[in-house]
Amino acid sequence: MVQKLETVLELESSAEQFLSLWKGQAHHVPNHTPSNIHGVHVHEGDWETSGSILVWKYTVGGKKEEFKEKLIVDDENKKVTLIGLEGDVFNIYKVYNCIWELTPKPQGSSTKVTLEYEKLNESVPAPDIYMDFVIKITKDMDQGINKASK
Repeated sequence: MVQKLETVLELESSAEQFLSLWKGQAHHVPNHTPSNIHGVHVHEGDWETSGSILVWKYTVGGKKEEFKEKLIVDDENKKVTLIGLEGDVFNIYKVYNCIWELTPKPQGSSTKVTLEYEKLNESVPAPDIYMDFVIKITKDMDQGINKASK
């Protein structure tokens, strides 16, 4: 059974700026949050095409991990979805997807961040540590976008 963790974050960057970082500039994400994400490379596709497969190297909870995902950018609905395919997170979860749904505001934007997950068994905790990680990288990306646009 797929479950969800959700939170809403206020961003200084516009929805379009946040989307454009994912759409064609995902290779810059580690520059915005180097203590969390150490690298990313294209496994299949390219940096610009929605549906490309990327592999991320990162540290969560003091542990180095890797995550292979399919990146879907939906401009019309202002939504970014990382569909988990392989990686360390799948040692404890059967399903792991991360979604940002952006809402434009007169100043900046807000984003609903959703982690969809399915535990391998009942003893597995909810992915709170991963939600904290996604919140950190989202805030770092927002700051990086704003520094670059000034």
